[in-house]
Amino acid sequence: MSSNAATIESFYQAFEQRDHAAMAACYHRDVHFSDPVFTDLRGDEVTAMWHMLCVQGTDLTVQYGDVTSEGEGGTAHWEAGYTFTPTGRFVHNAVDASFVFQDGRIIEHVDDFDLWRWTRQALGTLGVLTGWTGLARGKVREAADQNLRRFIDEHPEYDR
Repeated sequence: MSSNAATIESFYQAFEQRDHAAMAACYHRDVHFSDPVFTDLRGDEVTAMWHMLCVQGTDLTVQYGDVTSEGEGGTAHWEAGYTFTPTGRFVHNAVDASFVFQDGRIIEHVDDFDLWRWTRQALGTLGVLTGWTGLARGKVREAADQNLRRFIDEHPEYDR
């Protein structure tokens, strides 16, 4: 197994244990992360997001597999199950991840998943009816960003 594949494995093993500090250790200090909800996070914002998800996801389960690595890149597939707190609805999210490495750590991490599928699960009928619209997607992104900013403000280790 390549060292980059081992880093991906370590990242998801830590995520399975909700060990945000071990996850953060896999990242380069200048990491960039994006997914359909958090579209542009950098550095401490990335590690704060995983910290927040690990702490708030009291019933979070994570499974991963299909780890690949070639050159300075890598991929994985992972799935998470958890209760979306604002609605109390269970969500099962299937995610394809891609990575770029620098100096033996993840510097670029992109997660891809079906946001409309997520909104249908998390929001129920409202998600079915509106989850595909730009307005609904914008509201999901805005709420997630506000939650992350509040989390960062409450945790001095992320003081900017």
